Amino acid sequence: MSIEVGAKGRAETVVTEQNTAAAVGSGLVPVFATPYMVALMENAAVNALTPYMEEGQGSVGTHLDVSHDSATPIGMKVWAEAEVTAVDGKALTFAVTAYDEAGVIGKGTHNRFIITVDRFLAKTEKKKEGR
Repeated sequence: MSIEVGAKGRAETVVTEQNTAAAVGSGLVPVFATPYMVALMENAAVNALTPYMEEGQGSVGTHLDVSHDSATPIGMKVWAEAEVTAVDGKALTFAVTAYDEAGVIGKGTHNRFIITVDRFLAKTEKKKEGR
């Protein structure tokens, strides 16, 4: 794995009725929902890692510390950018920022961990045995 500090990724979407706070239940108003902003930030981080992943590898989010500072109405484009700021073995830290067409709407840090997908899923399935 040759992921380096400075690797960047981006993800974007448009605010629709389906990704508003009112639709997802995180609020009552028809503006871009915080859970969708967080997902967009994570998607940007995944996109930063995709060129570096070997066959059978993936990553999982392990921590987020973000603020959602400005509401975005239906119809506006939103995007997130992620930049690797630290690499500690398989543990990665990102600076994440979300924008709409008027400026910054949220920012923070995000941590991800590189996994072997088959091994991760097998371990996860074992949780069912301990019900």
